[in-house]
Amino acid sequence: MMMQKLRRSGDCIRFGCQSLINLRSKENSVSRSFSGFVNGYKSKGKIFEPNAGNHNTELVDQNRCLGKNLGMMQQYKCFGSSSASQIQRNPLFSSLDSKDVSYFKEILGDKNVIEDEERLETANTDWMHKYKGSSKLLLLPKNTEEVSQILKYCDSRRLAVVPQGGNTGLVGGSVPVFDEVIINVGLMNKVLAFDEVSGVLVCEAGCILENLATFLDTKGFIMPLDLGAKGSCHIGGNVSTNAGGLRLIRYGSLHGTVLGLEAVTANGNVLDMLGTLRKDNTGYDLKHLFIGSEGSLGIVTKVSILTQPKLSSVNLAFIACKDYLSCQKILVEAKKNLGEILSAFEFLDNNSMDLVLNHLDGVRNPVSSSENFYILIETTGSNETSDREKLEAFLLKSLEKGLVSDGVIAQDINQASSFWRIREGITEALQKAGAVYKYDLSLPVEEIYNIVNDLRGRLGDLGNVMGYGHLGDGNLHLNISTAEYNDKILGLIEPYVYEWTSKHRGSISAEHGLGVMKANEIFYSKTPEAVALMVSIKKLMDPKGILNPYKVLPHSFFSP
Repeated sequence: MMMQKLRRSGDCIRFGCQSLINLRSKENSVSRSFSGFVNGYKSKGKIFEPNAGNHNTELVDQNRCLGKNLGMMQQYKCFGSSSASQIQRNPLFSSLDSKDVSYFKEILGDKNVIEDEERLETANTDWMHKYKGSSKLLLLPKNTEEVSQILKYCDSRRLAVVPQGGNTGLVGGSVPVFDEVIINVGLMNKVLAFDEVSGVLVCEAGCILENLATFLDTKGFIMPLDLGAKGSCHIGGNVSTNAGGLRLIRYGSLHGTVLGLEAVTANGNVLDMLGTLRKDNTGYDLKHLFIGSEGSLGIVTKVSILTQPKLSSVNLAFIACKDYLSCQKILVEAKKNLGEILSAFEFLDNNSMDLVLNHLDGVRNPVSSSENFYILIETTGSNETSDREKLEAFLLKSLEKGLVSDGVIAQDINQASSFWRIREGITEALQKAGAVYKYDLSLPVEEIYNIVNDLRGRLGDLGNVMGYGHLGDGNLHLNISTAEYNDKILGLIEPYVYEWTSKHRGSISAEHGLGVMKANEIFYSKTPEAVALMVSIKKLMDPKGILNPYKVLPHSFFSP
């Protein structure tokens, strides 16, 4: 009956659903630990290092930052980001010496104190190769006590540090700006407890997100968080940046799903807030200070998080729309008609689709004709028949209203993975295309694509402007792909993007954080009074400013 109706409508949606568990492709997960790589090329007359390793995704970004050693007046230069382009090293910070290294070897052992240049090259460079520090030391603590000893010592010596997890961030928050000591928690990767009644998972901060998902799968549960970089990002880093991801529309942010955490403050004090209760109104809920503060107030060492039961019916639709207004209307209708089973609502424009098709092998457009916009709708429920019928009815209704021009429902796990490969592969395709300016914005849904159109008019043929992201929660990933980085293009983009976002009551950082890239731009989203209170909290908890300096808050507040 359903197919007969579709034939009469003159449109073609191809149905055939099965229960799909763990749909998303793992192919585009960024798999980096300490043996990553740096791509080499010439840009604007600067010569960068050759590729020291191998990696089949060839994630290339010409936007590299160079820390030039100018003694105590060392200056950090980042080509392609106006706010982070020139930062002065804080002269109050000490410089590392041999006695410091000897101390760290005493508490960590020789093998966990890294001075090897190749490994330091990887740890100093973010995965996009956009930011690069000049740290001479990488520390690998195995437990909270070792983190505490490290920070207590660094605070006494006024040695600046940068906490690091999987190093998959996009705003320079997880790599040094200058010579900060890198503290990577990757060895702290144990699952400590799991309660199959409450669904509460307790683990160390260095656990890789995908490994946690695999562990939970054996227990019949799923993580409430899913990211494209799940193959290498750490849960501690996810919490520290308040990572959003693909499931936020269903399960909410980490401010809601993280029940407790343990963190070490700048002076080495261990704050045990590792509660597992869903209700606890005793005093200030201090864990929220560490969720999203990007390691600037303390290093998260353990996390307790509320996970969800793995439901038996997962369906994924890939649909095409003629205009952005149709995308908005479909979102409204999806919330009404798919409400309790809606688990993801992602969109991308035609420019994003073309980029993926041109730069990623084996990817094809699932629908028969090219359109201006594409949407992925995922449903997750417990009744396969009912869920499938509900999704089919919703898509048929959307067809009849003219909101959808074509669409496909995944028939098996492989087809579902190929759908997600398109959405999650955009970042990789952008890297392969050349230079890219990336912006992560929250905006009212009706305004999201207006900034894309406005920026296209502003840049003309100078760049390929594209928009994609988490439409279900108002998060736009605005990207401008160009042949190379230059000041003219940057001057047309910034501060225009920030001013536009502020004018429309948006946020300049939806889920990526501020890092070093946007620390000075915080006033576009927060009032001076709010920022002043943040600075007071920072100075109270880290009076010497050693934790992830030059990040999150405006640099002027911490000038000597």
